[in-house]
Amino acid sequence: MSTTVPAPSRLRLRDVLRVGGAGLRTRPGRVFLSALGIAIGIATMIAVIGISASGQEQLMRQLDRLGTGLLRVEAGSTFSGEEARLPARAVAMVREVEAVRHAGATGTIAVAIRRTDRIPKELTGGITVQAATFDLLSTLDGQVRAGSWLNEATARYPAVVLGSVAAERLGVTGTGMRVWIGDRWFTVIGILGPMPLAPEIERSALIGFAAAQKYFQFDGHPTTIYERSAEESVEAVRALLARTVNPENPEHVAVSRPSDALAARAAAAGTFTGLLLGLGAVALLVGGVGVANTMVISVLERRREIGLRRSLGATRGQIRMQFLTESLILSVIGGGGGLVIGVLVTMAYALMQGWPAVVPPWVIGGTLAATLTVSLIAGIYPAVRASRVPPSVALAMI
Repeated sequence: MSTTVPAPSRLRLRDVLRVGGAGLRTRPGRVFLSALGIAIGIATMIAVIGISASGQEQLMRQLDRLGTGLLRVEAGSTFSGEEARLPARAVAMVREVEAVRHAGATGTIAVAIRRTDRIPKELTGGITVQAATFDLLSTLDGQVRAGSWLNEATARYPAVVLGSVAAERLGVTGTGMRVWIGDRWFTVIGILGPMPLAPEIERSALIGFAAAQKYFQFDGHPTTIYERSAEESVEAVRALLARTVNPENPEHVAVSRPSDALAARAAAAGTFTGLLLGLGAVALLVGGVGVANTMVISVLERRREIGLRRSLGATRGQIRMQFLTESLILSVIGGGGGLVIGVLVTMAYALMQGWPAVVPPWVIGGTLAATLTVSLIAGIYPAVRASRVPPSVALAMI
């Protein structure tokens, strides 16, 4: 008489998902808290990378809009450590370079600017008074927000154009108002818009070279020269500027590229992102520990259920699959919620800052992959432990 060995039971994918989901529905509070831990980690990683990417995209767009062909020339130091001076004809010599499109200059004047003559001289608000050439505005590609720029007529009289920050600090809201510079009144004829590549101009009060020489004995030597050329000619012009400005002592001349500062900011933002990304990874790890803790407690509480399933023919592999499925579903819920939260936070922050909202596609795939990996690792031990529960447990607890 032959005996037939029953075939081992099999679970379809649909059955595995249903069984795994049923185990989570019985403990909604604990499942919510565990999923919240995963969501916080994922949301942190998405938001950190998304906000950083949005800021970098804004910087790159700003660079594209402003151009990278602007160079700034300033006086360096002599061998004895004294501050050098640029020649009075330096701007004219820069304009003679073939590839140069625009060149303008400013010269610092050692006087204070105040809203009225009753304010102490020490309270300058960080505003610098500078003489400016007519073509400074076109060189910096700046805009006059109100009023007009200096010209041949106004440059000879007590007329001043304020940078955007200078106007705000002085409380000047429009043209026609007067400010006290040195020991006399100057009439505000213009207010400039923002200048990201020359923030020092935003904090300056600009008067004509002729007026500076007439009222403040300005010597005519520029402090800073701004030069703009085509982007493909920048490096060639940069190599010539020091010798052009000061042929006798080119080592006394410092040439810089303002757009490099914006690029450096983007690089610094990327470095800071790495630090915050590490914090997000720690949060994700903490969420994984929460999943593991939930699954271990679930195994302890459901030993009777596990033993009963084993006595009815469920194999160890099926028990392991059940608990691994519960762990994965729990992490998918948390990961999906964290993904939505992270994207919304990124969009909200970018909108408040006026940036383009950017969430790199690889971030979404990478964080979800990290979530599944963490949940898989967190669920292995509870799943193995559940599969080792003997069927006799169910009988002993009935």
